[in-house]
Amino acid sequence: MLSKILSAALIGIDAHVVEVEVDITSKGLPHFSTVGLPDTAVKESKDRVRAALKNTGFNFPLKQITVNLAPADIKKEGSAFDLPIALGITVAEGIIEPDAAHGFMFSGELSLDGRLKPVKGAISMAIKAREKNFKGLILPNENAKEAAVVKGIDVYGFESLPQLIEFFRDSNAAQPTKINIESSMQENSVYHDDFADVKGQEHVKRALEVAAAGNHNVLMIGPPGSGKTMLAKRISTILPNMTFEESLQTTRIHSVMGLLRDAQSLVATRPFRSPHHTLSDVAMVGGGQIPKPGEVSLAHNGVLFLDELPEFKRNVLEVLRQPIEDGSVTISRAVSSITYPASIMLVCAMNPCPCGYTGDARHQCTCPPSHIQRYRQKVSGPLLDRIDIHIEVPAVPYKELSKDLSGEPSKDIRSRVQNARKTQVGRFKKDNIYSNAKMRSKHIKKYCVLKPEAQGILETAMQKLGLSARAYTRILKVSRTIADLEGSTDIQAHHVSEAIQYRTLDRGMF
Repeated sequence: MLSKILSAALIGIDAHVVEVEVDITSKGLPHFSTVGLPDTAVKESKDRVRAALKNTGFNFPLKQITVNLAPADIKKEGSAFDLPIALGITVAEGIIEPDAAHGFMFSGELSLDGRLKPVKGAISMAIKAREKNFKGLILPNENAKEAAVVKGIDVYGFESLPQLIEFFRDSNAAQPTKINIESSMQENSVYHDDFADVKGQEHVKRALEVAAAGNHNVLMIGPPGSGKTMLAKRISTILPNMTFEESLQTTRIHSVMGLLRDAQSLVATRPFRSPHHTLSDVAMVGGGQIPKPGEVSLAHNGVLFLDELPEFKRNVLEVLRQPIEDGSVTISRAVSSITYPASIMLVCAMNPCPCGYTGDARHQCTCPPSHIQRYRQKVSGPLLDRIDIHIEVPAVPYKELSKDLSGEPSKDIRSRVQNARKTQVGRFKKDNIYSNAKMRSKHIKKYCVLKPEAQGILETAMQKLGLSARAYTRILKVSRTIADLEGSTDIQAHHVSEAIQYRTLDRGMF
């Protein structure tokens, strides 16, 4: 007998409907074969399905069983096809009525005792099931809350195969999983780091507040132990609160990679990713034989922190140019092309020289000038072009460290940042951008008009400090953000003066 069960395969972060066709015949010797471009994990499902059916009291048919995963030209990977294959066998054997499973999408891994184990990409499957107007999505219980955040599709979670088969015999045996979106967002939006933990470095905190308000990329330069990493880890805590749409996008990416915590339904905190400098370009932007998201996509809607920037391979830094400009990254292969979202705030940190102590009054630099020049040239020029703020992070003196007073908490800084972002969203609502950092030439001409006094300060800075045309554009963008933080419609002279201070490299400080 032939049966058909609907399931899904993940390509990138999108789910594609797969028909699991099971044909059982008593002619010939017992045999179990799986076709339709399965990987090793899918081929091994026959052993898990056989053991699960036997150990839950069902007879596994000693017949010729052929499983076809259609369409056959899409690569199938992972253990998520265990459940639909097992159900296909039970339907073909008459244990379940064919109409009972019709219109549902199934996904789940089977343990040998019949329990259902969680799978990756449940939220993407729920979105696809809703698009296709299926009756419902059936998943392991641990994935149910995650998928239930997608409204418009009934999601059922089950602990075991016998429990699911009982549901098909009695539709009242289980109810769809329900979740309160607002409550879930609140539960998952707690940050464990806070700017109140950082002592001293007030000018750096101010620079990071400006960066967060305009979504500007940042480069911090300072000696070892000055607090660059500590500050970077707290930037995500002052970014605006995530909207549900942003949370859904980020959750999809983390779900596909299996990075969600147990029973976590949404990622509601801004991601913070800090890859090691030894990673490859594929690990950074994604790829592989079956393309997977990279670090830049895992940081979508959050912060990508590159510590010890000059130590990264040059080709790894070069591949960041597209996602920084476009907010997405495209992986092209011979048979397909996949685009991943990658809207990030890039935060970098580096020492001023190989030993780290150039300009430090308390330590003597031991680096020859040629070594310092070679060290700085490791940073890609085109990448520096895309960084709006360069800020010096000096060592913190003992007097600051010994103070009992805490700094300003992240929630207070975030409140000011959110107000500035609201101004920008309103300003650019017709231009499909959401922050000052994304302004193009036409926006700069329209929204960054300087008063005569401000023009005079910028002109003097350009001449005396030898600032480049690149620095001129960045100063205008940052000035606009500083004005937004103050609630000022016009860019004033002191806004421009502050923005000039955030161009450490252009001012020849190192």
